[in-house]
Amino acid sequence: MISPKIRLATASLGGCFGCHMSFLDIDERILEFFEHVELRRSPLTDIKNLDYCEVGLIEGGLCNSENVHVLREFRSKCKVLISLGACAINGGLPAQRNHIPLIDIFNEVYLTDPGFENGQIPNDPELPLPLNSVHPLHDVVHIDVFIPGCPPSADTIWAALQSVLEGKSGLIPSNLIHYD
Repeated sequence: MISPKIRLATASLGGCFGCHMSFLDIDERILEFFEHVELRRSPLTDIKNLDYCEVGLIEGGLCNSENVHVLREFRSKCKVLISLGACAINGGLPAQRNHIPLIDIFNEVYLTDPGFENGQIPNDPELPLPLNSVHPLHDVVHIDVFIPGCPPSADTIWAALQSVLEGKSGLIPSNLIHYD
C-alpha cells in the first residue's frame, strides 16, 4: 500500500524570500522530496488557500497585520510549524527598524525625500497595517521547530525537513547550524 504524501505549506512574511531560495537550492534532492510531500499553499505554487497540512514552513518576521493573520492561520491548520531563518526566529534585518518610532520612518520615507513634493504617507484600506515593531514568529504562536540562518543552507533545511517528515523532532546536526 502506498502511504499518502505529507502536505506541506510555506509562506514568506516580512523578509527577503532568501529562505525559500535556499530551500530550492536542495537541487536534485527536491525530486526525492516531492515523492513524499505534496506542496500546498506556497509562493512556489501560487496556491493561496490553506487547508490542513502536516507541516507549515514560514520565513520572515511579523511586520504588519497581514503577516500576523497568515501566521495564525498556519498555526491553526498545521500540525508542525517551522520557523525558517533569522527573520522568523528573531526578526532579522527587518527588526533593525525597531529602535526608530514608526512615524519617524514614515516621515523620512514619504515626506522628506528630495523630489517628493506634497508627498503623503499611504493610507489605503487595502494596505495591511504596519506593526510598531517587527516580531519573531514565536512572539505570537507556538513554534515547533526552529531552523536558524540567514538564510539557512540547503543542507540544513534538508536535514530538518527529513527529520520532521520521519516523525522526529526536527533536530539539526550541530555541524549544519550557522548563525551568519
